[in-house]
Amino acid sequence: MSKKNNQDKVIISALGGAGEIGKNMYMVQYANDIVIVDAGLKFPEEEMLGIDVVIPDITYLTENRDKVRAILVTHGHEDHIGGLPYVLRQLNVPVYGMRLTLGLIENKLKEAGLLGETKRILIDPDSEIQFGAIKASFFRTNHSIPDSVGIALETPEGVVVHTGDFKFDHTPVNDRHADIQRMAEIGSRGVLALLSDSTNAERSGFTPSESSIGSEMTSIFRNAKQRVVVATFASNVHRIQQIIEAAAETRRKLTVIGRSMVNMVSIASELGYLNIPEGMLIEPEEVNKLPADRVAILSTGSQGEPMSALTRMARSAHRKVDILPGDTVVISANTIPGNERYVGRTVDELMRLGAHVIYGPGSVTGVHVSGHGSAEELKLMLNLMRPKFFIPIHGEYRMLRSHGLLAESVGIEKENIFLVDNGDTVEIQNGVARKAGKIPSGNVLIDGLGVGDVGNIVLRDRKLLSQDGILVVVVTLSKQDGAIMSGPDIISRGFVYVRESEGLLEEANRIVTGTLQKLMSENVNEWASLKTNVKDSLGRFLFEQTRRRPMILPIIMEV
Repeated sequence: MSKKNNQDKVIISALGGAGEIGKNMYMVQYANDIVIVDAGLKFPEEEMLGIDVVIPDITYLTENRDKVRAILVTHGHEDHIGGLPYVLRQLNVPVYGMRLTLGLIENKLKEAGLLGETKRILIDPDSEIQFGAIKASFFRTNHSIPDSVGIALETPEGVVVHTGDFKFDHTPVNDRHADIQRMAEIGSRGVLALLSDSTNAERSGFTPSESSIGSEMTSIFRNAKQRVVVATFASNVHRIQQIIEAAAETRRKLTVIGRSMVNMVSIASELGYLNIPEGMLIEPEEVNKLPADRVAILSTGSQGEPMSALTRMARSAHRKVDILPGDTVVISANTIPGNERYVGRTVDELMRLGAHVIYGPGSVTGVHVSGHGSAEELKLMLNLMRPKFFIPIHGEYRMLRSHGLLAESVGIEKENIFLVDNGDTVEIQNGVARKAGKIPSGNVLIDGLGVGDVGNIVLRDRKLLSQDGILVVVVTLSKQDGAIMSGPDIISRGFVYVRESEGLLEEANRIVTGTLQKLMSENVNEWASLKTNVKDSLGRFLFEQTRRRPMILPIIMEV
């Protein structure tokens, strides 16, 4: 451990995951050493038209790349590892993770062509690693995916603890309990700052154990007269294991459909995290060859994603599996806010096909529990760690605020609780913490192969095009005297149907012609002025006639 320099300080910043759900990424810096915790992505919001995924802005890290020592990964969920292929292209540093976590990361890096270029280092809960002035150690936690850990970063100023996503599950499916003793030991030595998961801060009490799902799932399988289709998150390995056990107990063969689900089952079983009886798995093509009451299907699509396996089955558009009247479909997940419309539409379509659908909150159906701790578990973590300073993380602002109030209730002083947004920094020096300035932050939008080349202006144009369409105006002018040689030709896409709007477009044509002739008579011949005037005059006319504002794109040529 390096000696403390009174001029040096701990800098903690959220690059993603503060005040929002997803793309979790946090930075802890002391002097010339930076350690990154997680590098996630989030899926686009509804107004992000055409965007595939969203990752954090890592401008600060690339500007200080010589100080970045490592990326430590708490667990293998997409919102914690999904940004790695994009980050590692700009920042080639070692990645540390548990065995399943690294297995999932390696699969992503292989797809991105980065596997050979990225140093991957296996850790376990007893690992201790020195990164310059920062020493990292780990402690086991419970979550909805195996191999989840929290991280303690020891600096000359004090220990900074990042919990990762966690709950306290006293009867875990894999018998791997959270290491409460290790957490208490870290707390007894003194914690300078705690960064703790806030996802369920608004929920009172305790989150039920994942193992409570097993008996309910087995009961559904036993009572189903025909096939059982279960849609859940591909990353929930504990849930998948219980579905496998329910299928085995009711003597059903199991097929797995959906790319992410197939990948997860393959990786987790290969690494020993799933126990699948020999001969249980069948190919999707074999489903229709077996009696309906001897088949179970494990599928993606619990959020009604348009291209997911369950949604395609609901629309009778899946190439290999159809939903038949009498099938039982279980949606083993709570609906993520914003996805209600998609899930509702999928449920409607499944019911139209005659399926019996079990869906809704896990507290009602008994087929889902959260992987995040509720209020009493968050208070337990605070009491185990007893931090001097507290920074709630992972969640929207209301969740961070609720977590801050929980911290106050267990004795953390209000002035020592920092609610941060992405880019905010908390500096701690000589035992005193303050909210300092901001570092570059925000959303980097991924569209196809483009990284960050779609910004607010492009999104605004896409939104305008999606709402009111586009009019292209093509005019050819004489280079000698500016007279109109041909056109104006008006092309409409997404604005009006040309054959039914001939009068409107003829009048638009006359307005463009009149505008250009007026400008030429006034000796205005700069293309920028011509285009602006055409757009303004045509835009006013179209709004008066239709109350719509299509994008107008004038194309002026000279011959």
